[in-house]
Amino acid sequence: MAEKSAEVTMCEPDEPAVAVSDDAASATQDTERKFAEVLADLVSSEQVSCDSHFFNDLGANSMVMAQFCARIRKRPDLPSASMKDIYRYPTTRSLAAALLDGHPASGAVAQPTTPSVAVTSETKAPSAGTSAYVLCGTLQLLVFLAYSFVTGLVAARGYEWVSTGSGLFDTYARSFVFGGVSFVVVCTFPVVAKWILIGRWKPREFPIWSPAYLRFWIVKVLLHANPMILFIGNPLYVLYLRALGARIGKGVTILSRHVPVCTDLLTIGAGTVIRKDSHFLCYRAHAGQIQTGRVTLGRDVFIGEKTVLDIDTTMGDGAQLGHASALYRGQVIPDGERHHGVPAQPTEIDYVRVEPARCGTLRRTSFGFATLLQLFFLYIPLAVGGMYMLFVEVPALGDRLDPDTGGFTPSEFLIDALTLSAVLFFGFLVVGLAGLYTLPRLVGLAVKPDKVYPLYGFQYAAHQAVSRITNIKFFAWLFGDSSYIVPYLRGLGYDLSSVEQTGSNFGTDVHHESPYLVSVGRGTMVADGLSVINADYSSTSFKVSRVSIGAHNFVGNHIAYPVGGRTGENCLLATKVMVPLDGEIREGVGLLGSPPFEIPRSVERDSRFDHLRTGDELHRNLSSKNRYNLRSMAFHLLLRWLHTFFLTALALASVGMYGVIGHVVIGAYLAITLGFTALYFTLLERCLTSFRSLRPQLCSIYDPYFWWHERLWKVPDEYLNVFNGTPFKNVIWRLLGVHIGRRVFDDGCHVTERTLTSIGDDCTLNAGTKIQCHSQEDGTFKSDHITVGAGCTLGVGALVHYGVTMGDGAALAPDSFLMKGEEVPSNARWGGNPAVEMTHAPAGIRGIAPASPALTSAADDPAVAGK
Repeated sequence: MAEKSAEVTMCEPDEPAVAVSDDAASATQDTERKFAEVLADLVSSEQVSCDSHFFNDLGANSMVMAQFCARIRKRPDLPSASMKDIYRYPTTRSLAAALLDGHPASGAVAQPTTPSVAVTSETKAPSAGTSAYVLCGTLQLLVFLAYSFVTGLVAARGYEWVSTGSGLFDTYARSFVFGGVSFVVVCTFPVVAKWILIGRWKPREFPIWSPAYLRFWIVKVLLHANPMILFIGNPLYVLYLRALGARIGKGVTILSRHVPVCTDLLTIGAGTVIRKDSHFLCYRAHAGQIQTGRVTLGRDVFIGEKTVLDIDTTMGDGAQLGHASALYRGQVIPDGERHHGVPAQPTEIDYVRVEPARCGTLRRTSFGFATLLQLFFLYIPLAVGGMYMLFVEVPALGDRLDPDTGGFTPSEFLIDALTLSAVLFFGFLVVGLAGLYTLPRLVGLAVKPDKVYPLYGFQYAAHQAVSRITNIKFFAWLFGDSSYIVPYLRGLGYDLSSVEQTGSNFGTDVHHESPYLVSVGRGTMVADGLSVINADYSSTSFKVSRVSIGAHNFVGNHIAYPVGGRTGENCLLATKVMVPLDGEIREGVGLLGSPPFEIPRSVERDSRFDHLRTGDELHRNLSSKNRYNLRSMAFHLLLRWLHTFFLTALALASVGMYGVIGHVVIGAYLAITLGFTALYFTLLERCLTSFRSLRPQLCSIYDPYFWWHERLWKVPDEYLNVFNGTPFKNVIWRLLGVHIGRRVFDDGCHVTERTLTSIGDDCTLNAGTKIQCHSQEDGTFKSDHITVGAGCTLGVGALVHYGVTMGDGAALAPDSFLMKGEEVPSNARWGGNPAVEMTHAPAGIRGIAPASPALTSAADDPAVAGK
């Protein structure tokens, strides 16, 4: 590369096509020269031609060019550039001309005007200090212990009553009554708690860790732990949100599992559809404050998958927001308009791609009523009675649990715990796989491809059942990141007939609507977080269609791939990219951003390990990786079963002591289980790393280091979600190796490489944020540190890539993608996909507008909500 650069000439101005002033030409030439000097230092070359292509001629990659942007941003004598500018103007000459002419590809993202918010005296209160932080954590612990105690008391009394039943029918009847009453109480308790603790939510701000925050946290946790989440996609869920204060019209379909918390601030008009993985929480955390605000959706609105609606956002009647898009605070989509992107901007694409069908109130009511009948007469009695039968009616176990027989001996206790845990764990493994490969196929026969069906009928129930059963996370976690994910997905129904085995064809997090309508071409590799959207919905109908991902693609992290995606073969789909639905089929290019734009498919530096992916080298490396992955899978299965064994032994001990301290033991079991799980998997991960920190890496996926790194990804971390919004999550992050400061608020952040991550004091991490210290592009693995300075805020759904540094007090807007190598200055506000600096903008600029008084007042009009 250095020899290639040495042959080029110094920057000299081209002969202008039109007359320009000497001053302008001199300024452009001077900027070109300075750009070339900065770039030459980064690519380790003595000089760079102003006509050399950044990627094709100089071999630079996105990390290098992000560092280039960061360096020129620090120089007051040079104009700033974004990564989108770099890709559109890939020479120093074209870049300088575009920036000096004031026509960059992207410029800065305009920050929408925020509508006025009614504030109280708490709005201006400073962030809470350490004493409030400790006090809040203590009260949260006491609330959890009290909840566990009450749960134990109710479970103990119910166990006593069910156990006095005589015969199978009496046991069923008692299980039906106790389970049904318990379900109703558990579902109504959050509603009662919300109205007692909060009343009606209003637009306001209050400090995190304050008394107001404690009430907010209690309501949020109760909502998230509510079994009504199981009814998402069902009319019953809409009724539940109405009971919590949401204003929702007729015929609304909600498929997202992200539960809105400040429900009084949510207005949804009749006929609206909200797809899965959408955030419309009606609150956000920012700079140590919880801010609540309205989300107002008119009639017949469509919200795509993997979207974020910030507070104080509005969509008019018939408006659409496409997949992988976001509305920032203050944005409005007027009536009938379609927007997409981060932040959203106008588009002509129609995202409603299924014809309507007849689906009236009677159909929705009947579907909800049938669901309740199944729940109360089948699932609840089986669950309650099944637990009773397990611990009491199994002869050997029941006799030993009987206090009159003297209880367990130590050897009997150990044998029973080992036997029961092995049957439960490995039985689930075997029976679960058998069920996955048979039951969904039978049920799925009811739904034909490309045929329109009404919602809330037999076909809809069959489709929902197939989707839920085949998306069980455990098996994707077990087989992912190895060669064995391919036969697993084939067994589910994926069309992988021409697959080219790489040993890392798919990650551990792959989702779909229907596995029987997914085709992936030969040589394609898929990272984590792929969601295949092979079902289309309207407010009255749905249909399933085939999604085909072309050959020799690389699909990055957290991508929603819809029906009709316009990508073909040999494409690089970058992290969080919006897959285009219009235009020509893209082939041989990369796509980045939302809305997407083209980037190079690959660069010279990324091909250094290609020789390991072909011929005999591939055969040897793949065989070695397969053997290593098999050991990793067996190792983690053993450790997961060991965890199950400990919990089973604790359960048997609790039941064995039931006659002594009854409900106290059962209540303590819930708390002990949570604490033990956190310590167990934390210790497991630290043992795997030998209590040492990771180091930045650049290696092939066939390097043994990468196989060991994959083993770390298999350590479960779902238990961390229980600690969201509490100081205890920061304690666990420290135990896992994260360099985390004081009083950090974490509302649901995911950190992939803990010991490569530094988070400063008083940071605010919102729900759905991700700090990802690695990337895997084709056959190359890269990792590096991420530093988030003190007082930073990461918005809902934002993703920070490796090699990033955020200065103190910086803020990243919701759903943004902060690309690898970026340096965000202190107190800066960045947003977008890819993220750039945000600036204040006047009202009415393209794609962003302040809240319209007409639309804002419409939020209080019952007609908008269909009432």
